[in-house]
Amino acid sequence: MNNDPTIDSTRLASLLRAFGERSQALHLDPELPNLMQALQAEALDELPLPGKGQTLQRWQVLARIGGCDLALAKLYEGHTDALAILAECGVAHLAGDGLWGVWAAEPPDARARIVARDGEQVRLQGAKAWCSGALQIDRGLITAWTADEKPQLVAIDVSHPSQRVITGSWQAQGMAATASVTLAFDDSPGIAVGAPGQYLSRPGFWQGGAGIAACWYGAAAAIADYLREHCRTPRADAHAHAHLGAVDSALLGARTALRECAAWIDAHPVADASYPVRRTRAQVEQAAEQVLHHVGRALGATPFCRDSHFARLNVDLPVYLRQSHAERDLAALGQQLAQRPAGDWQL
Repeated sequence: MNNDPTIDSTRLASLLRAFGERSQALHLDPELPNLMQALQAEALDELPLPGKGQTLQRWQVLARIGGCDLALAKLYEGHTDALAILAECGVAHLAGDGLWGVWAAEPPDARARIVARDGEQVRLQGAKAWCSGALQIDRGLITAWTADEKPQLVAIDVSHPSQRVITGSWQAQGMAATASVTLAFDDSPGIAVGAPGQYLSRPGFWQGGAGIAACWYGAAAAIADYLREHCRTPRADAHAHAHLGAVDSALLGARTALRECAAWIDAHPVADASYPVRRTRAQVEQAAEQVLHHVGRALGATPFCRDSHFARLNVDLPVYLRQSHAERDLAALGQQLAQRPAGDWQL
C-alpha cells in the first residue's frame, strides 16, 4: 500500500496517454456480407441505372438502406455503384457473382500504379488507401495511374495472394463495421476498365456521387423519425415540437433537392452533372447535420444509450458525412455558380 497520498502526475499522464492512444481493433460485422449476398441472390442489388429515367427510384432504395444501417449502405452503395460503372463502361459481363467495391481516393502517400500492360490485362504496384469494406467483399474497382499520369479504372480480385492488406489505421467508432484498410500491390494483376481518364470524365461519376447523398438522407430521416415518435407522446413539450419543426424544414429542403437533381439527371443523362450534384450534396449534408443537432438536443441521452439502431446511426452518420469535403466542395460549388448566368435562384 502506498502511504504517500501524493499522485505521481507524470506517471498518471503517461498511463492515460498510452491508454488513450491505443489502436482501435476492427469490429467487422459478419452479418453484413451475409445480408449483401442474400440481397444479391434475390437480385435486390439490380437497381435502375442512373440517367435512365428512374434515378429517383434508385436513390429511394439507397435511402431506405441508409435508414436501416449505414455500414450496410456503405457496402450496398459501393456494390451497386460498381455495377453501374461496369455497365456504363460496356463491361457488365465482368460483374459475375461477387460483391464489389469502388475505391478512388488519392491521398498523396498511397498511389497505385500500372507498371505493365498487355491489352486489358495490367500489373499493379503501390497502394490504394481508404478501401472501405475490403475485408468483406470479393472484387473492387480502383483508380490506378498510367505511365503518362492518367487515372485508369482497374478491376481487381481483393483476395489475390500478391496483395497485402494493411489494417490498423481505422480508429473511428463510426463506420467501424466496414472499416477502411489499405491494399498494397506487388506486381498484382488487374483488368483495365474503360479508357484512361474515363472514370472521371464519364457522366456516371457525378451521378453516382449523388447516390451517396441519398444514403445520408435515409439515415437522417430515420434519426428524425425517433423525434417524431417522441412528439406523439404526452411527454413531448414545446421544445421537442420546435426541434421537430426545424428537422422537418431541413429534410424538406434535402428531399426536394434530391428529387430535383434526379429529374435533372434523367433529363440530361450524358451531361456534366457536377453542378446540380454538388448543390444537392451540400443541401443534404447540411440537413443531416441539422437533424443530428436537433434530435440529440430534443431526446437527450436515453436513445443514445438504450436503442442500438439509434445509437449506431448517430455514430456512423457523422463519419459517413465526411465523405464530403466540406468547405472544399462548397468552394468548388461557388466557383461554378459564379460562372453561371443569373436566374438559378428564381422561384
